[in-house]
Amino acid sequence: MLVGQHNQRIKRLRRLSNRHYREREKRFLVEGVRFVEEALSSTWAVETLIYCPSILSNRRGEALPEVAKAKGIPVLEVEEALFKELAGTQTPQGVLAEIRQRPTTLEDLVTGELGDLAAGKPALLVVVDGVQDPGNLGTIVRSADAAGAGGVAILKGAADIYNPKALRATMGSIFHVPVTQGLSAAGMIAYLKMHKIKTVAGDPRAQKVLYECDLTIPSAIVAGSEAAGVGDDILDLVDERVRIPMPGRAESLNVAISAAIILYEVLRQRGAR
Repeated sequence: MLVGQHNQRIKRLRRLSNRHYREREKRFLVEGVRFVEEALSSTWAVETLIYCPSILSNRRGEALPEVAKAKGIPVLEVEEALFKELAGTQTPQGVLAEIRQRPTTLEDLVTGELGDLAAGKPALLVVVDGVQDPGNLGTIVRSADAAGAGGVAILKGAADIYNPKALRATMGSIFHVPVTQGLSAAGMIAYLKMHKIKTVAGDPRAQKVLYECDLTIPSAIVAGSEAAGVGDDILDLVDERVRIPMPGRAESLNVAISAAIILYEVLRQRGAR
């Protein structure tokens, strides 16, 4: 069904570019053939699929409206100008989907059905403190997914994981690894300590080198902001601070790269194959 800009659903989709509206409505948009395929094959609730036939240029993309219809998902056809207005990329692929957010808590990541403890394995979580760049945040979620982490906990003041740029950087990992956000630092640290999960913060000033830290036990890795690193309020509460050796002349590493290095040191110590 071809719809125009005055359609009520289209008006709502436009507003999803605003973080406060996304938080209120508990919805977000994903864009692109591969990302929409991931959404449709996941257990997440797809509310609407929007497509533009004149932009869709491959068989995989052209099949998606029929896949959505078969699942009972409303499908809207729009003209090229309107689709480009809704899309967040300069060269859109002609398909996007509206997804319902999943309410997830720290308890879900630790003790719930989603958590590592329920799966009978040592917990591995990533805590994000103050990361402002959505691309970095999305990349951290993608690395957590790749490393098999049980979840990502985002503290208050960080970027929104449902920001379009953050979502694109996850490359679909938003559908694979549980994410919760808006947590307080003190409450989060206290909860992890109660469940005997060691908190480890990356800190270039730390005396202990990463490889000297025991990460075989249940652990939560804390990644800090791009400019200031992990906040002092959290550094005062964590169990250990570690630094990544940097024998070269670079002053620092990108936060997403640092998080990935620590995650894969966890895998190395735990004997991942």
